[in-house]
Amino acid sequence: MHKKTQEITKLVLKAAQKARAETNAAPEPALTKSIDWPTQCIVGPGLEGAIACESKIGYVNGTKGWLIYYGYDIFDLCAHSTYEEVSYLLLHGNLPTSSQLKAFNKELRVCRKVPETLRLLLNFPIEKMSPMAALRLGVNLMRQEFTSIDQNDYEFNKTNVISTDEDSIPMETVPRGEKRAIYEFKVKEASKSAAGYTACYHLIAGVASIAAAIARIQQGHFPIEPEPTLSHAANLIYMMTGKKPSPEEERIMDIALILHADHGMNASTFASMVVASTLSDIYFSVGSGIAALNGPLHGGANEQVLYMLKEIGNVKNVKPWYKEARKNKRKIMGFGHRVYKSYDPRSRILRPLAEYLAKNNKEALLLFKISQDLENEVVSTLGVKKGIFPNVDFYSGSVYNALGIPPKFFTTLFAASRVAGWTARIMEYLKNNRIFRPRAMYIGPFNKKYTSIEQRVNK
Repeated sequence: MHKKTQEITKLVLKAAQKARAETNAAPEPALTKSIDWPTQCIVGPGLEGAIACESKIGYVNGTKGWLIYYGYDIFDLCAHSTYEEVSYLLLHGNLPTSSQLKAFNKELRVCRKVPETLRLLLNFPIEKMSPMAALRLGVNLMRQEFTSIDQNDYEFNKTNVISTDEDSIPMETVPRGEKRAIYEFKVKEASKSAAGYTACYHLIAGVASIAAAIARIQQGHFPIEPEPTLSHAANLIYMMTGKKPSPEEERIMDIALILHADHGMNASTFASMVVASTLSDIYFSVGSGIAALNGPLHGGANEQVLYMLKEIGNVKNVKPWYKEARKNKRKIMGFGHRVYKSYDPRSRILRPLAEYLAKNNKEALLLFKISQDLENEVVSTLGVKKGIFPNVDFYSGSVYNALGIPPKFFTTLFAASRVAGWTARIMEYLKNNRIFRPRAMYIGPFNKKYTSIEQRVNK
């Protein structure tokens, strides 16, 4: 780590110390053991509570406020690691050795260049598209650049094909075709495959480059080539803003990327795994993750947080604004979480980093003071009583804003980070793949008689 970033490391370790003092070290025994299939669980609407698979990649304990990647606490990773190391950890299950990290960084430097993708992307009206729509298009164009899937003479490996309706067999039944579906495609060259870790590296590096290019294009500039001497985080800031970051800015972006890299079986991760389970390719799978992240119930809340803070406008307005918002039952953006019923560990880390960046930034300092007072108001009224605390979105927007990134690109940054988790979980699941096939309960009528169109009336 750079000498100038030692204070940032201390801030993360201080947040870790506070978090550990407020919880104990016991995981949830019911959710941290191997499954004897078929299993029983309580399932709510939208598959809430359903157990879909086993995973060694990540663990979230919402009651205690834990986030763990492959056994490593998120506080330790943010204090001591980098996004490159964490991406390697998620994909391969171990932190890299010096030689492994050197080789991995070399791969990422190569994969960060996506010239054909950008050339094709510039043929579309990117300046008129939403950033997430453009990003999803960009991933599809990466599929064109780095695979031979869409060529006329391309064929799936037919030895692994199962019957068309076999996915309708109940999950407890052994498939009639191959007992184990294998993620393997027939390609002309190994480098043109949509399977394997090389494709994951392409996506981890390439999605960041595309996200940065979209930001540049939509701000009226040409995309910037990645700088080989810069880290992944530094390149992302540089390619988005046109300015090489300071060591402190680079380190804080690195931590933000680590914090967003994975988060259990969330909607976008599940979407990408569902597509991959059909033995579609990893580019389409990641594209479906981006599509899910685009939904307002999943991604984009940090953008809305920033607009909310600017609406409040001043520290003296916090109390009356919050009182009026409660009266009108208005949602306070950046608070509460589907999983966390305690303080989100990601927010614990981002809060002091937002304050650190605000020290020499007048606008950022005002927004931080507003967010600090708003947090005090919400936690004092809803924290202990309803388990509502700041989530990752509440301070991440302030961090990105202070780094010079416009709010409309916050969700593309989220995707550029989460692609590590998407690809890792896809690769893990496909080792023992089973197509996702939940059932719907039919509650419609039976025995209705067909009537000709002349006899039908409007209902």
